[in-house]
Amino acid sequence: MADNIAEVTDNNFQAEVLESEVPVLVDFWAPWCGPCRMVAPVVEEIAQEREGQLKVVKLNTDENQNTAITYNVMSIPTLILFRNGQPAKTVIGAYPKRKLEAELEPALA
Repeated sequence: MADNIAEVTDNNFQAEVLESEVPVLVDFWAPWCGPCRMVAPVVEEIAQEREGQLKVVKLNTDENQNTAITYNVMSIPTLILFRNGQPAKTVIGAYPKRKLEAELEPALA
């Protein structure tokens, strides 16, 4: 995992995501998920390019089911962009970088 991407859990989700001063992109994933591994480098690139303006974290849904259930994560990968503690945009599936950025951009503006 990239240095600028933190692992979050059910226990620290409130502090790391909901109380964050900057928008947070949460990557809901699991180690056995092939599409999750495909989207991981794209998420890492976005984390590097937007460092300081966007926080990027990963949540393992196998180990942190409560948070996944709270946000109705039914399939993975699911990416949810949080602004001011609220979900602003949800993207389900492995997207190429340009398409993912196009999906997220309106919620980041």
